[in-house]
Amino acid sequence: MTAEALPAELRRAIVQIARTPRLLVACDYDGTLAPITTNPDEARARPESVGALRSLASLHETTCAVISGRALRDLAILSRLPAEVHLVGSHGSEFDIGFVHALDPEARDLHRRLETELARLVDGVDGAALEVKPASVAVHVRRADREDARKLVAAVHEGPATWDGVTTTDGKEVVELAVVQTDKGSALDTLRHQAGATAAVFVGDDVTDEKAFARLTGPDLGVKVGEGDTLAEYRIDDTEDVATMLAFLLEERRNWLYGQQAPPIERISMLANERSVALLTPDAKLTWLCHPGPDAPAVFADLLGGESAGHFSIKPHRNGLPLGQRYLPNTMTVETRWSRLLVTDYLEPESAPHRTDLVRVISGETTASVVFAPRPEFGGVPVRLLREEDGLRVLGTSEPFVLRSPGVQWEITHDGLHDTASALVTPERDKPVVLELRCGTTDLGAHELSEVERRARAGRYWSEWATTLKLPQVEPELVARSALTLRGLADADTGGVMAAATTSLPEEIGGVRNWDYRYCWIRDGAMTVRELVTLGSLEEAEGFLRWLHGVLSTLAGPERLHPLYTLAGTQLGAEAVIDSLPGYKGSRPVRVGNLANHQVQLDVFGPVVELVVTLAEARGELRDEDWQMVRAMAEAVTRRWSEPDHGIWEERHVPRHRVYSRVMCWVTIDRAIKLAEVYDRPVPTGWVELRDEIADDVLTHGWNSEVQAFTTAYDGTDLDAASLFVGLSGLIDPQDERFQSTVTAIEAELRSGSTVYRYRRDDGLPGNEGGFHLCAAWMIESYLLTGRRTEAQELFEQLVDAAGPTGLLPEQYDPIAERSLGNHPQAYSHIGLIRCARLLSEA
Repeated sequence: MTAEALPAELRRAIVQIARTPRLLVACDYDGTLAPITTNPDEARARPESVGALRSLASLHETTCAVISGRALRDLAILSRLPAEVHLVGSHGSEFDIGFVHALDPEARDLHRRLETELARLVDGVDGAALEVKPASVAVHVRRADREDARKLVAAVHEGPATWDGVTTTDGKEVVELAVVQTDKGSALDTLRHQAGATAAVFVGDDVTDEKAFARLTGPDLGVKVGEGDTLAEYRIDDTEDVATMLAFLLEERRNWLYGQQAPPIERISMLANERSVALLTPDAKLTWLCHPGPDAPAVFADLLGGESAGHFSIKPHRNGLPLGQRYLPNTMTVETRWSRLLVTDYLEPESAPHRTDLVRVISGETTASVVFAPRPEFGGVPVRLLREEDGLRVLGTSEPFVLRSPGVQWEITHDGLHDTASALVTPERDKPVVLELRCGTTDLGAHELSEVERRARAGRYWSEWATTLKLPQVEPELVARSALTLRGLADADTGGVMAAATTSLPEEIGGVRNWDYRYCWIRDGAMTVRELVTLGSLEEAEGFLRWLHGVLSTLAGPERLHPLYTLAGTQLGAEAVIDSLPGYKGSRPVRVGNLANHQVQLDVFGPVVELVVTLAEARGELRDEDWQMVRAMAEAVTRRWSEPDHGIWEERHVPRHRVYSRVMCWVTIDRAIKLAEVYDRPVPTGWVELRDEIADDVLTHGWNSEVQAFTTAYDGTDLDAASLFVGLSGLIDPQDERFQSTVTAIEAELRSGSTVYRYRRDDGLPGNEGGFHLCAAWMIESYLLTGRRTEAQELFEQLVDAAGPTGLLPEQYDPIAERSLGNHPQAYSHIGLIRCARLLSEA
């Protein structure tokens, strides 16, 4: 039997409850998992139900139980359910995790008296049987004559059932007398508390199950099996339907938890304009879009929650995989192609600051299927869609959203919480179908420009910039794509630069190392725009420095600079978890915000000064405001360089005296002095001495003779790829034996095939992570500096191979599973690729 045999309302309810963060699934046994039999000892659970419960119990954050009136021992023997499924017997007085109700002497005495009296009443009644349980005694009358059964049950009710301390439970052909206060509702509550369940499913057929149905509230789901009055909201016919229902729940739960169709991270393409980003899967599904900015809540979060979290899909009606996806040359416009269908996507640049406008063009010679399922606030806001003459209006949200789609006939369905619109469209030979998602407006009117003109304008916005770049001879096209990606992560209005376009793409599939990178780190932003300056684009660097001046103007002193801020230059809110999203391939939690905001990271000043150096060289002058910035960075280092900190990797451990942080403090002072010398600025008193003091401190305490390398920090022997900057920064000559030895030690400890790990130490978080593309880039540069060009070229080729089909790189790579990991696309990774391509071209 397929799920379509279940009532439609029940299917919708199952889909909804399958998406709860922590689910409890509980069932009765007889009449629910197992068909009712004349001989209770022959009641075997349906194998399909057992298999579904076993599989459900094996899922993350999913607890399964059977709550039966049978004694626990008999239930375990008869059901043969696996250990993953909890068993509760005697209507809740027996749990497989321990006997919940220890009987005191008075209760034990009452239990003995009950057994004696009930044995007397049953004696001589053919077909009646007594079942003695640890805290109760049950009288079964299923096989007794109907009149004899009626009289016996009446005698029980009139006699021992009236005794003080006795609780009576009537079931089908059974009456049970307990010496403790238990019922299936209390048992369900106990399980819910133990599992921390956010919602519960209970399925039962007996009158004793009504106590459990009565405890269901809010998002809970109660299902009655068979006929009879019930408090359950839904009803199915028999145990075969139970098996079908459990299988459907399993499928929906598994899909929600693990996102089985989630595409490989590196195969996802990014759309961008000057202030927004969106992500597309290889089959043209809009899988990620936030509004009113890239660090705002998601409108479409399919990437982290599957289609129920919001998506906008276009594909051929007759299915078929796409033949390919590409960027139009030197643009952020993406084409996805099937044999007879082409979908073209772009975000409109030069729109109003409060707007995010996405244009989707469907052309070709076949019918396309379109599904529009917006889910604002990460799916937390109920959505209604209103059909109008020229498209759809999204109702119930704080921000206005419309979809202009003239001529499209939409069918709207409702799942109990959200509306979804679907349509079939057939483009004509010279008349493509144009869909315009407009976030931040209620305007459904026609645009003043034709779609062809707007697409050309969007292309020019990027291509006119890209053609000004000075590209290296090595991998020029991939470098250009990296540069476009970095520019796409920059906000032209504020000057802030995102570290990556996403939150919570995992560093380990199924793990908890999932962070929000949609903010502007001082370090990452400075490194990003500096790399663009080396390619000939100064505009982004100037915008970033204006942004940083604005941040500094809010502080009492530069030494109080936080590691990161919003794109608007403001403090982040508290880090939080979106519990309703299962994460990419089940990798939870999904986080918004970032606790690193409150850390001490003393390396951040160095990249800012290096940016000013590179910008001054490109301009041929050092502007006064930039020198003021350099002095502010040097002042911060003067005050704080000797403190321990959390470092570049933002470990959530106690601060340490880190080699990389000290090196970057040295870089801050060293580059400041050189700027002063080149551009005829006075060198403040104490800078030269401080530079020497910091260098001596690193060389004295950072070198570890035991491991023959510069280590992570002064207090241990663990290694860190960032310590390569002892040589990469020029603090020591790259030909120095200590640097050569450090490169070899880090290579041996941290390089794994095509990638390089940050470190191997315990950082206080469970699980593992992949190698970092940025660390691989540092190793390539170290190879070049130490005369190992062949190895540098080989590792660079492997870095290039890790890029997706459209040239994008996420943060990390797992060399064992051979898959990409981490937020995407990641500025660090593209910075590393550009720098290595330039260095290999120059060498």
